[in-house]
Parts: sequence; C-alpha cells; structure tokens
Amino acid sequence: MATSEVVPAIEGWFTEGEKPALIGTQCIHCKTYFFPKEETYCRNPGCQSTEFETVELSREGTIWSYAEHFYQPPEPYIAPEPFEPYTIAAVELAEEKLVILGQVAKGVAHSDLKAGMKVELVVEPLYDLDDKTHTVWKWKPLAA
Repeated sequence: MATSEVVPAIEGWFTEGEKPALIGTQCIHCKTYFFPKEETYCRNPGCQSTEFETVELSREGTIWSYAEHFYQPPEPYIAPEPFEPYTIAAVELAEEKLVILGQVAKGVAHSDLKAGMKVELVVEPLYDLDDKTHTVWKWKPLAA
C-alpha cells in the first residue's frame, strides 16, 4: 500500500509536528491578536495600524461552548464516507483570549466534554483526496 503525502487542508493556518500551533498575527501597535491572519488593517476599532507580526498562538485553551453535529456539512467541505456525527468546540485561547472553532479530536465523545474543560491543539487527518491526506487542527482534552 502506497503512503500518501500529508498536507494541511488549509495552507498557512497551522504548523504540524510534535507541538502544532495555529498561525495568527498580532498588531504591532495595539497588540491585538487575529486568527486567521490579518494582513490588511487592524480590526480593533481603536487602532488604525496596518502592521502585523506573524505569531504562533497558544496551544491550549478552555472550552467555551461545544455542539454535536448530526448532519453532513455542505460542499465545499469534504466529509469522510460513511458520514459520522462530529463535535465542534469553541475554545478560548489561554493568552490571546481569542475564541477559535475546531473539531474535537477523534475518539473524544461529545459526552466527554464540558464547558470550562482545558484542551490542547492537535493535528489529525481530515480527508484523503488525490493521493494526499489533508490534515486540520482539532481540540483534545488535556490529561488530568
């Protein structure tokens, strides 16, 4: 069996490896964080800067909210076949205070989660297409 090439589903949005991280930007003037990266103008109403630094965002956060989805998302999303329900978590990053949505890691049941739970960022396969495995960030509860 041939090994497929592993590529990010969204180029430039996250790093891979042992300690993956989301890639965002921070306004050089007001220090506001953005994800996905902002490169045009600062969205902070009190700032008019257009200068940003690319930064790796916190790998850990706290579940703010979560929901289990029992429907297959519409195109262009590619869902594995056969379709299985999945859970999305809204996670507030520890340092940046940004809320980032993402799927919950494989093997973590909806019933295993609760608001306020600490989670960490992981990277897992999302789908296979054209002999490539496309990966995405997901949230996994921290070991107690």
